[in-house]
Amino acid sequence: MELYQANSVDFESIMDFYDDVIARTPEIERYARWSKGKHPTAEGIRAYIEEGSMYLYRKHDVIEGAMAVTMYQGEDYHTIEWSLQIADDEAAVIHILAVGPDSQGEGIGTEMIREAIRIAKMKGKKSVRLDALASNTPAHRIYERIGFEYRGKQHLFAENTGWTDFYFFEHQM
Repeated sequence: MELYQANSVDFESIMDFYDDVIARTPEIERYARWSKGKHPTAEGIRAYIEEGSMYLYRKHDVIEGAMAVTMYQGEDYHTIEWSLQIADDEAAVIHILAVGPDSQGEGIGTEMIREAIRIAKMKGKKSVRLDALASNTPAHRIYERIGFEYRGKQHLFAENTGWTDFYFFEHQM
């Protein structure tokens, strides 16, 4: 699998992709609580593209998967007891990972995560981290199967979820 770094030309296609994921993914409200216009946002997607963090998986020129992989972690990751105590710029973080509704269950998400780990390792990162809603048990199982370890939870506020619990996971290099 090869991920492609998105650029500004991809913006509309990426927004259409996420809108389709939101509209047609069974139980999206239960597991991810994404909603059109609230999460992921156009501003967030633009920011990920501009900083070079947005990646796409395409098949026959159609986006089948998308995610952001930042080469740093934010402050909301500071309160977790990570196995490695490292600087913010020594960790990569996976955000807004999605697989198109017609391709779900084919292992694309797993391969995208493995590719994100490879990219982070190539860039000298010491770990890859991510978070997911506590209710997103299918994603938790995937992360743990790939080798991520559960590291803790936080009760956080997000526009699309309100106050809710998020689980945090880490994959050491």
